[in-house]
Amino acid sequence: MPRAKNRVASRARRKKIVSRAKGYFGRRKNNIILSKDAFFRAGKFAYRDRAQRKRQFRSLWIVRINAAVRPFDLVYGEFIAGLKAKNIELDRKTLAYLALHEPESFKKVVELVKS
Repeated sequence: MPRAKNRVASRARRKKIVSRAKGYFGRRKNNIILSKDAFFRAGKFAYRDRAQRKRQFRSLWIVRINAAVRPFDLVYGEFIAGLKAKNIELDRKTLAYLALHEPESFKKVVELVKS
C-alpha cells in the first residue's frame, strides 16, 4: 500500500503563499522558499509601519499647525496650551485640516485662543 503524503493540502498551502507574493521582483514571486521569506518579511514591515504611520501623521499635523500659528505671533506649544485653557476640544487632525483648507475658520480659533 503506498504511503499517503497529503500532497494536495501541502501544495495548496504553498500556492497560497506564492499567490500572496504576486508582484514581487525576481524569483520572489514564483519560488516557494523565497516567496515565503519575502512574504513574512513584508508582513513584519507592514505591522511595524501601521504604528509608524500614526506617529508620522501626528507629527505632520503638528508641523502644519505650528506653521499656521506663527503668523499670529504664537508657537505650537502656546497655541495648544491656550486651547486647553479655553476648553476648546479640537484634535490635531482637525486643526491641521482647518489650517490648510479653511484658513478663515482657523483664524477664528486662533483669535479665541489669544483673547
